[in-house]
Amino acid sequence: MPDQVQRAPGEATESDVVIRVRDLKVAFGPKVIMQGLDLDVMRGEILGFVGGSGQGKSVLTRTILGLVQKSGGTIEVFGEDVDDMTTLQRRAVERRFGVMFQQGALFSALSVKQNIQVPMREYLKLSPGLLDELAMVKLDLVGLPADAADKSPSELSGGMIKRAALARALALDPDIVFLDEPTSGLDPIGAAEFDQLIMTLKQTLGLTVFMVTHDLDSLYSACDRIAALADKKVIAVGPLATMLASDHPWLKAYFGGERAQARLPSSEREETA
Repeated sequence: MPDQVQRAPGEATESDVVIRVRDLKVAFGPKVIMQGLDLDVMRGEILGFVGGSGQGKSVLTRTILGLVQKSGGTIEVFGEDVDDMTTLQRRAVERRFGVMFQQGALFSALSVKQNIQVPMREYLKLSPGLLDELAMVKLDLVGLPADAADKSPSELSGGMIKRAALARALALDPDIVFLDEPTSGLDPIGAAEFDQLIMTLKQTLGLTVFMVTHDLDSLYSACDRIAALADKKVIAVGPLATMLASDHPWLKAYFGGERAQARLPSSEREETA
């Protein structure tokens, strides 16, 4: 596990919490996806968000981003209730978000460089030359070679697509980066390298990272805290030890199964045996 965000119980301050979700309800018609969900995302942490397939992990991300309308509850970002924001205030907050969707979601008709420039063109008024320079900086930041800039997404490997999508998410120098299944489809080496990249960027750029994932290796190696979704709400939140100590059936199955136990350090494996 990475260095934990060290806070004693009750020590967190208002400035520590960059996203606060309270009593959230999300429903699509009669189907309720979330009910009574509470969650805090702390400044400077990598929070791993885990849950069963179809339980609403990606829906929560999209609700926080404003892409899905909530049915009830409150969402505060940087200390402000999003329901009380004007359109201009909301746009200003959006500039502080970076988003990497599942499978990268790159525009197939655009080059890698042009994909990275999409947020810049929407929010910034820059010359073509400066746009090109900034795009190259982002490419280098995520470890892609310069010659990837003019390639189309179809010419990239799976790992390169992930990095290009991350470069686009970093285009506006965000405070918070949302990653939706960032290592899905990568081989174990590529996934480990991507996790290390995220941890390095968190340290060098001071990022807060909200990572939706089912990857056990990512949860163990990259995340400061883990939040678990089941029964339409967050059932546990904390470091890995909190997940291992939970008696909730889903958590016991997820973190106590044979595959999960094989990934645990030997000391923790012995404690949970």
